[in-house]
Amino acid sequence: MTEPILQVKDVVKHYPLTRGIIYKKTIGHVRAVDGVSFDLLPGETLGIVGESGCGKSTLARLIMRLEDLTSGSIMFEGDDMATLNSKGMRTKRRDIQIVLQDPYTSLNPRMTVADIVGEPFEIHGSVVSKGERKKAVQDLLDVVGLNPEHINRYPHQFSGGQRQRIGIARGLALRPKIIVCDEPVSALDVSVQAQVINLFESLQDEFNLTYIFIAHDLSVVRHISDRVAVMYLGKIVEIGDELSIYENPSHPYTQALLSAVPVPDPVGRNERKRIVLQGDVPSPANPPSGCRFRTRCWKAQDICAEQEPPLIQIGTKGGQFSACHFPEVRDIVDNDVPTGALDLSQMPLE
Repeated sequence: MTEPILQVKDVVKHYPLTRGIIYKKTIGHVRAVDGVSFDLLPGETLGIVGESGCGKSTLARLIMRLEDLTSGSIMFEGDDMATLNSKGMRTKRRDIQIVLQDPYTSLNPRMTVADIVGEPFEIHGSVVSKGERKKAVQDLLDVVGLNPEHINRYPHQFSGGQRQRIGIARGLALRPKIIVCDEPVSALDVSVQAQVINLFESLQDEFNLTYIFIAHDLSVVRHISDRVAVMYLGKIVEIGDELSIYENPSHPYTQALLSAVPVPDPVGRNERKRIVLQGDVPSPANPPSGCRFRTRCWKAQDICAEQEPPLIQIGTKGGQFSACHFPEVRDIVDNDVPTGALDLSQMPLE
């Protein structure tokens, strides 16, 4: 069995809430990430979805060690990144890179493309010699579909999609093993999104990359991901392979998210039943007791307020886990068609 390249175990990140200016007093904590665990296999793409504020980007920063963990561990190839010193982290940063969300703000407007893409070589001087940097940058631009002759241009001279390709080239510079993609296509036009997603897929095959792909668009996540994790208020409420999550959603929150995905077929759009969640997302500074989704869940019962549901395996296929006291359990048959049907009797349908 293949060993995981990355193991995230019980990761917690709490931000203190303080009062006062001179004498600050901690009055609480924002539970941005609150006990997230998963394994990432080499060559795999793990998609992470959820509403804004659920902790996706914070989790990305923790994996990159751009933020310090409150507790938990992140094991990369056997080393706990939370305990590494600056020298040890410099070595690890060569193998874990990030592509940020906004191509307009993630690139320094005062630097040329040659400086932006070549900056990793400057920081990690042993990777490419000074005499080889220009050729290395031109090769990277060619790989991501940009003209190598444009290395002396500035970011404002490129379109949004081209700027994102520059960010991808910068992420590829050190030949990493893992790339964390923090909503890399959300700021792009739909047609450009497709081009960038296809680029990610071709680069994965060419460089044997492993992705953590964070996005709001569930259609994009399904296209590129091998497994999908659904987050809500700092926790993973469901995780499984792409087919199980999209064809057999067991958690009520996952069902609600999927029901909101736009359907291009007018006939299918009229026939689909959309689940409408009541109320607002609770504050991460004061999450509900027990199941965090219970305040908006149509299945909620007394046990949901008293006990937090563990993330446990459901079904018989072995690859799907759900944190719900009353999950929908259906098996996917060999022809990829789900058997059974969701219980729509209690759902708040539109």
